[in-house]
Amino acid sequence: MITDHIRYSAAACQTDMANPLDRRQMRANTDRMMSMIDSAVEGAAPFLPVRLVVFPEFAHSAPVFPTVSELRDKIAVRVPNEHTERIQQKAREHDIYIQTGSTIEADPKWPGRVFNTTCLIGPEGVLYKYRKVNPWIPYEVHSSPHDLEGYDEPLFPVADTPIGKIGCAICYDWLFPEAIRQLAANGAEVLVRVSAYMDPWGATEPMSWWTLVNRCRALENLAYVVAANQGASLKFYPPYSWPGGSQIVDFDGRLLAQASPGPGERIVVAPIDISALRHERATRRGHHMLAHLRTEAYPVYARHQYPPYVSGSSGSDLSYEANKELIDAAKRALHGPGKQ
Repeated sequence: MITDHIRYSAAACQTDMANPLDRRQMRANTDRMMSMIDSAVEGAAPFLPVRLVVFPEFAHSAPVFPTVSELRDKIAVRVPNEHTERIQQKAREHDIYIQTGSTIEADPKWPGRVFNTTCLIGPEGVLYKYRKVNPWIPYEVHSSPHDLEGYDEPLFPVADTPIGKIGCAICYDWLFPEAIRQLAANGAEVLVRVSAYMDPWGATEPMSWWTLVNRCRALENLAYVVAANQGASLKFYPPYSWPGGSQIVDFDGRLLAQASPGPGERIVVAPIDISALRHERATRRGHHMLAHLRTEAYPVYARHQYPPYVSGSSGSDLSYEANKELIDAAKRALHGPGKQ
């Protein structure tokens, strides 16, 4: 019998800011995020209060430099940092939980590498640090923790909070159903998408991958999805335009709220009813794909696919051209010579 009643609003905040070209410029982005948090909380105060606020990928900084060394030298930061500390103060002020968007992270444990990292921060501090497992290759040259020999931190952490169990993945991760399924298997009830999803695959027809993927991941995992997408205009992040369309989806794939497509700042708010979700997971027998999963039926996951094993590689070796070579090697292994 489920007795706890956990119901609140979530806010997906899409940003429209220039990408910082050095660490000093990141402070202006954090300033704007602080203001947007206040607006999200204040706007919902007379109704169902906001307890979860989500920002998009690249809210703090983006991998706009073509080499790992430039990313590391110009914009990479360690976690925690001055930005996470300010966000924690804001979380304490409003008693809320904040998914930070993403930043380029350096970790002294992994010299020569950088990660695309987002944090869930609550009044109690940083609850998890998620590093993008599936970089958008070949363009993105930050490391996947999956590829690092000896990496011993959880790839898909989930935080058990007073507002439910929350897990996050970043942008391209969501085109891999396995990544989001692992978050659900780890207990996630709210799946957070921190994204910078660009046209033409964005929030409008004829493709509308953004909406299609968000709704599928929600219904196939019986979980809420809170998805904040980048709303920066073309002048900030060429050569792509950023369609926004931030969304909140319920556990049956219903679209609860959506920002109008197109660049620009938006805040969209919708209810999250953890009590209803837990009731459905406990009592539902039909369309409970987590319970129905025939894991042994899929031998494809028993063999290694990507990246191909390459001896002597290091984080500083990552580049657009090197990524293309790895992709071609993986395709040859998958399809055989001459069939990629």
